[in-house]
Amino acid sequence: MVFYRPDQAMASRLESVLDALDSEGRPGLRNSLALTWIRYESTQPLAGQGMGTGWNEARLTYPASVVKLFFAVAVERWLQRDLLPDSEELRRAMRDMIADSSNDATGLVVDLLTGTSSGPELHDERWQHWQRQRRLINDWLSSLDWPELASVNCCQKTWGDGPYGREKLFYGADNSNRNALSTSATARMLEAVMTGAVVSPPACRRLQELLGRPLDPDQRKADPENQVDGFLGAGLPGGVRLWSKAGWMSQARHDAAWWQLDDQPPMQMVVFSWGRDRSQDETLLPDLARALSEYSVAESD
Repeated sequence: MVFYRPDQAMASRLESVLDALDSEGRPGLRNSLALTWIRYESTQPLAGQGMGTGWNEARLTYPASVVKLFFAVAVERWLQRDLLPDSEELRRAMRDMIADSSNDATGLVVDLLTGTSSGPELHDERWQHWQRQRRLINDWLSSLDWPELASVNCCQKTWGDGPYGREKLFYGADNSNRNALSTSATARMLEAVMTGAVVSPPACRRLQELLGRPLDPDQRKADPENQVDGFLGAGLPGGVRLWSKAGWMSQARHDAAWWQLDDQPPMQMVVFSWGRDRSQDETLLPDLARALSEYSVAESD
């Protein structure tokens, strides 16, 4: 069961697009890709009003920096419940975490959300308490009672070089405790943010402001890490408004994007791709967005 209405025509279109991309030099593409694709009929849809399709969309995988979307929503929830004092430094960290995908800013946000900090290994009761605190974000996600969030894991900071000390220990010897999300879970959270259906409408508007991405070529050129080039936004038609959060590392290239063209209904797509080949493929996500957004526009005319 999914939170949108399955659309067979969209499923057929997705199948043909994946076949074409596979034949263009990406053999085995379906084994290294997960995707959720949803479009809406209203220009201001409510949560649950989308229709769509997906591929591997329930598969849990390492989300890289896409997890920062969930951390940002958690901050607004904590603020709403007076579990966290608001401050300019917190807001600065939120902006840098989403707009620039800063791992340093994310570390502060996770510390504030969970009352923990990085450092040397801990032992006994202190170690057990630290782990319980780090799972507070997972506890909140579980309380939402969304089927898509079953078994997701959002308890780890994001890293450049990797975790050390207690952080490395918390990952587990085989990295079994890494962050894990599915495209369907991410799509439902993004939809909730964009439709004002999580925390509160004012909080969602603040989050939307953070997620906004300029598509102007000059602005993108001035920011090589703009989270548009090499991702879904690069394949969208001119004139769209884009809200997104990308993730990229040596073994993954992901994006979660919501966009709207003029007075047409919006559309969203979440794509997770993994493996070194996918990570280095700067055209796959733009090609997917280009092929599927063109279909959506044609269908809504």
